Parts: sequence; structure tokens; C-alpha cells
Amino acid sequence: MQKTLLYLLLLLIFGGGAYYFVFSDRDSAFPTHEAGFRIKDTSRIGKLFLVNKLGESVLIERTPQGWKLNGQYKALTSTVTHLLGTLARQETKAPVPEVSHNSIIQTMAGSSTKVEVYDRNGKPMRIFYVGSDAHNYIGTYMLLEGASKPYLVGIKGFEGSLSASYNTDFDNWRDRTVFDIPAQDIQSVSVDYEEHPLNSFRITQENGKMDIEVDPRVVGTMEPNINRISTYLGFFTNLHCEGYLNGKMHIDSILSTVPKLGTISVTGKDNTYHQEVDVYWMPINKRSKNKVTLSRDVKPGYDADRYYAVMNNGADTIIIQQFNFGKILRKAYEFYEKDLNIPSKN
Repeated sequence: MQKTLLYLLLLLIFGGGAYYFVFSDRDSAFPTHEAGFRIKDTSRIGKLFLVNKLGESVLIERTPQGWKLNGQYKALTSTVTHLLGTLARQETKAPVPEVSHNSIIQTMAGSSTKVEVYDRNGKPMRIFYVGSDAHNYIGTYMLLEGASKPYLVGIKGFEGSLSASYNTDFDNWRDRTVFDIPAQDIQSVSVDYEEHPLNSFRITQENGKMDIEVDPRVVGTMEPNINRISTYLGFFTNLHCEGYLNGKMHIDSILSTVPKLGTISVTGKDNTYHQEVDVYWMPINKRSKNKVTLSRDVKPGYDADRYYAVMNNGADTIIIQQFNFGKILRKAYEFYEKDLNIPSKN
């Protein structure tokens, strides 16, 4: 009986120890002032500032309208969420071994990212430096400001780099929204095609009534399909670009040589919203899928899946995808076609 009790006691001790090492917050094993990289309650965060050794920086601030980038642009929600998730889950694994200490400090002095985290009142919560990744990708070296040594930091159950969460690439942080307006808030939409003006159209709505303007030669006496017009106006929410090309080498000269597909313009009621986007053909490149197969709707020698585009009065050059924008790059006659009546299988 005594042996049985002894075995049970040992089982509880070893089981409790195993639970501690597997499920406990390992940051508690290290002094907070030396290794407190984790911020469990990220709802307290009001501002983050990241800057690397090249002087590239991003400022992300919480506002009543959402997260802002550099005080001017809407921040990309997925990137902010990813960083907040990293801050909440990252934990200290171990201090840097003495044999590696000097070399890691030297590396961080030349290529690290400083991270400043502030609460909603502007009070500093954490200031630390993100260095290189461990050679076996089990974590990333970080140094808390004022600490005596760097630590290896990782996320439980994840093998990989944490440094990507702390990147300072402006375009990775900027929201990619091109159009985002509910159908009921739209006053007018126009799509003007450069080379094929007969495909151009303009849709307006006022007091619940929708109307469309096209070249009379396209439709003759046919009546517009109001159902299609109504559906079309619903396509202008959450339309995003693939990425920004601002500052990319030769992009201005490229745009000056490629043909323009057309212009998309959307205005909200009471002129509370306006966005105009000029769309240009993108020459076939190594990413193009139509190098051999031609389409009658695609200009020969140009990409079938992607376009260049310019918005915000020429301030931004972007890439948009046919997958997302094909539904708004419609032709005038399509709004006069009848809906297909698919017979029931019953």
C-alpha cells in the first residue's frame, strides 16, 4: 500500500513537472527586465514604431477609424493582426550562449530592427531589438533595451522566423483597398475604354432609381437589364490591388509606352466619395499564363491576368488582377442582355 502511494506521488510530481514545461508560460523563468518580450494583452497597445539600421521605418497607430500607417494611410489589417499575434505569443526560449554572445551582439549592431511599443496613453510598454534568426530556424535573437544579453525568442509549436513580423517595408503595411463603397451609397459609376469606346458606359442612381448611359448604336431600342445593373453596383466593396509599384525602377517609363485600357470612376452620393483609376495593359512577363494561348479580349503581347493601374490622382501605381477587377470591367451591351433562365433539375 505504501509503495502504491509512493508511485502515485512520484507520478503526480513528474506529471506536474511535464505539464509545467509543456504548458506553462516559459517567460516566467526569466526576469522580465531581461526577457519580457511578450505582451499578452495587445488590446492595450496604442502605437508601434519600427525602424531598421537603414533608417527605414513605419509608424502604426490605433485610431477610432482603425489602424493608421505613418499618420496618413490605412494600415493593412492582416499585417497588423499578424504582428499583434506575434507579440502575444512569442516567448523566451533561452539566453544566448556565452560563446555566441559577442558575435550576435555585433551582428545586431549592424542589422537589427528597433521595436517601440506604446500603450493607448502613449506610455512605453516595450522597447527591444529584433536581430537575425537562429541557424536552425527555431527562433529569432532579440535584445530588450537595457538588458545585459540577447535571448532566443520563438513561438511554441512554430519553427520559423519571427523577424518577418517586424519588417519595415512600407508597402507591406499599407492597406491595398482600391474601391470600397456599398451599392446604396453610389451616385455614379463610369467605365471608359480607350480603344473601344462603344464598350463604355455610365451608371447613375438617384432616389432608388438606376439609369445607364451608353452609345445608342450599341443597344438600339433594347431596354436595360435593371437586375444586372443592381448586381454590378454591389461589386465595388472590398476591391483590393495585388501590391504597390511606387518608386519601382522604370515604372514611369513603362507606363508611358504601354496602351491604356481605360478609366474606372466611382462617385458617392453627395460627393462624399470619389475614386478614379486608370488601367493600363501589362506586357507579357515570366508570370504570365497566356504566353501561347491568345484571347480575343486580351491585346496581343499583354498579360491576361494582371494590369498596371494608377490611382489617387497619380500618386499611386499598383497592380490589379483580372480575377478581382474583371467583374467591373464589363461592356455596355452586357447590361442589355437578358438573364439566362436555367431550367430546374426537379
